[in-house]
Amino acid sequence: MTTRSSAIALAEIATGRFPLRESLVQGWFFVSVSIWPAILISIPMGVVIAVQIGSVASNVGANSMAGAVGGMGVMQQIAPLATALLVGGAGGSAIASDLGARTIRDEIDALRTMGIDPHQRLVAPRLVAMSVVAPLLSVLVILMSILSSFVVAAVGQGVAPGSYWLSFGSFASITDLLICLGKAVVFGFVVAAIACHRGLEAKGGPKGVADSVNAAVVLGILACVVINLALTQLTMMFVPIRFL
Repeated sequence: MTTRSSAIALAEIATGRFPLRESLVQGWFFVSVSIWPAILISIPMGVVIAVQIGSVASNVGANSMAGAVGGMGVMQQIAPLATALLVGGAGGSAIASDLGARTIRDEIDALRTMGIDPHQRLVAPRLVAMSVVAPLLSVLVILMSILSSFVVAAVGQGVAPGSYWLSFGSFASITDLLICLGKAVVFGFVVAAIACHRGLEAKGGPKGVADSVNAAVVLGILACVVINLALTQLTMMFVPIRFL
């Protein structure tokens, strides 16, 4: 299903027949249900990072390196995983519940009867929308986490603002941001694919929809964690950490 829907999406984008309106509607819905959770989860993450790094850095006399460690950790690991949790919990559950309800109401079969391919009309736009929204959420997570970490480091731990941003700029790079965005795109695609698959396979009435939503959330987040481990290993092999 995923391969076919992806091929349909690419072919329709290339030929200009992609249902852009449906994808925009779905994308806006994903943003609306994820933006506030993204902000609320990013701020405490940044605070925790600042507190933990600050305590270690102060013990070794390296307070000025708080920005470097915090930035690298947020951009390559925390932001993509937070994005996976957000799109898996909010977006994935919404996709599975929507398609699951359509399935048990026989709307999917009705579309097929009318000659409309559900993968073209419903699945492909959701795959594209989630793949676009996920990296945008990751950028928001990075921004809010780093800002909250900076505030705690500068106000609560006495780190000079200039040294914080200097160390951040010395270690964090565009490559780190691209890795984060790449992971987010993969996570968004995987979560949407799993959610669509579980939603279209729902059966057994409302309980079946609930089961498909639960399975979509759990499997989506679990798959993202496993994929993140593999991508992290590949990144460490081919893109070593830059120290200057």
